[in-house]
Amino acid sequence: MMRLSWLLALVAIAAPAKADEALWFLLEKGGQVVLIRHGLTTPGVGDPAGFKPGDCSTQRNLVDEGRREAERLGAALRAHKVPVARVLSSPWCRCIETARIAFGVEPAIDDALSNLFDNSTNRDRQVAAFRKIVASAPKQGNLFLVTHGSTTAAFTGINQGTAEMVVVTPEGGDRYRVAGRLAVR
Repeated sequence: MMRLSWLLALVAIAAPAKADEALWFLLEKGGQVVLIRHGLTTPGVGDPAGFKPGDCSTQRNLVDEGRREAERLGAALRAHKVPVARVLSSPWCRCIETARIAFGVEPAIDDALSNLFDNSTNRDRQVAAFRKIVASAPKQGNLFLVTHGSTTAAFTGINQGTAEMVVVTPEGGDRYRVAGRLAVR
């Protein structure tokens, strides 16, 4: 009996590693869309009252651990030689900073990636715009979308962790499938 429980424990440990390997392989081939939640921010729920997306002093921003998460993410992508076609970001400063640190580039800003946490009035229109972005995935390289947990959840139903990647495979038109999740720790 003890041997069986040991074997089951080994399988439980090995299964996520195999899934991670398969996702890294997909990313190495390209053609994927990767939804990344920004790195860790100052504690709290939502942005302070009166925040402005273009003014970082009015928002919740990355803390040092969030910057380290973005550094680890970028290092893992480079170590796996993942080709990057484009990087888009929400206009929120924490997303822009995550993209700059992880990819070493200035991301293009797209309002479809904006935070839906306190702004659900535009949800349907924003999710439709998000779908159009996903449908435009490149054949060469991958499209990286640095966004918010609420936005990824509205699109995929997944509540991701900070700096976690949700890999989406476009299947033509507005169809896609979630290939999986990758967290770099």
